[in-house]
Amino acid sequence: MRTPGTFVDALTHLDLPDTFNPYRDICPLHDAPDAARIRRDNLQRCLEAAVAKRADTIWVARDLGYRGGRRTGIPLTDEAHLADAGHLFGNATLVRATRGPVVAERTATVTWNLLRQIGRPVMLWNVFPLHPHGRDDPMSNRCHSRLEREATRCFIVALLDMLAPARLVTIGRDAAAALGDLDVPVSPVRHPSYGGQSEFSAGIQSIYGLPPAGASAAPQLSFDSL
Repeated sequence: MRTPGTFVDALTHLDLPDTFNPYRDICPLHDAPDAARIRRDNLQRCLEAAVAKRADTIWVARDLGYRGGRRTGIPLTDEAHLADAGHLFGNATLVRATRGPVVAERTATVTWNLLRQIGRPVMLWNVFPLHPHGRDDPMSNRCHSRLEREATRCFIVALLDMLAPARLVTIGRDAAAALGDLDVPVSPVRHPSYGGQSEFSAGIQSIYGLPPAGASAAPQLSFDSL
């Protein structure tokens, strides 16, 4: 898994119980017929841009959510923010993989409000790269297990090898605890859900030296301007 292509290809072979692999699986309710291929392409384009522009930070949350990365293939990104993601990742062409109305996710909305301000190369990832769901309830979210994390740990290690980031920003306690033993500086921030939006925003603003809410916004940039 030394290149974006081989990394994404390896993801397609993951098959674990009570999980949805967006890079291999097709949701019969919401997906277009070629949804898995679209999501593979989306992720590979983001990875290629991150490598080419030497993204020096990776934001890592816990799992893919059913309203966000499960549908788009891009962690911490819902369909409402695909255009923002494409702009940040060097004007990459990112495509919807689902049918019906565009679905938004609260965590993705808060995340992309800040990413637009930062305008710097940031790779997005999850400790567990699939969508874990409840048994017989595919449109639910659950925390991945220790065994699931261990089975997929090679992907975060491969991502670190590809990007050699200066630091990780871990989003939420679970992500911070799972990645505390990696040989890279970790900056933990609170997860924006369950009343944590203000603390999450303040944490990111502190890390990147952004003005607080209500102050003059930093100029919005993309990979192409760096």
